[in-house]
Amino acid sequence: MRKAQAKKLPLAPDPKFNDKMVTRFVNCLMWGGNKSVVLTAFYDALDKVTKISGEEGYEVWKRALTNVTPSVEVRSRRIGGATFQIPTEVRADRKISLSMKWLIRFSRERNGKTISDKLANEIIAAAKGEGSAFKKKEDTHRMAEANKAFSHFKV
Repeated sequence: MRKAQAKKLPLAPDPKFNDKMVTRFVNCLMWGGNKSVVLTAFYDALDKVTKISGEEGYEVWKRALTNVTPSVEVRSRRIGGATFQIPTEVRADRKISLSMKWLIRFSRERNGKTISDKLANEIIAAAKGEGSAFKKKEDTHRMAEANKAFSHFKV
């Protein structure tokens, strides 16, 4: 076990929007370590979102992230031989991580030719309050609601 918690390295903001959240999203999206390719794909996706929705792609992406962000989740806890799903509040940093991971995961699973097409479609769906990533958030909240009888077992 560590003596001290690992330090978080500061992220550099992205070149186009000057936003650290975009850098964090691109880092999650990246496979194989070629950041410039992924950054281009992300910007292409935002351009496609702008064309399709008629709104600013960056604003739609931020709204999609907000719509997908969970506020509660269930954690397994073993008590007296039984495992209970205990609803807990999600930390602020984890909220952002979960929403980004879900958006990326479900955009990869979508139909489409390129990652920018898939990502654009998932962003638009999430911004409208539909799509797989939004459904995942709703399922998580529903599960927490169903298990709120066990909330007194909190860690």
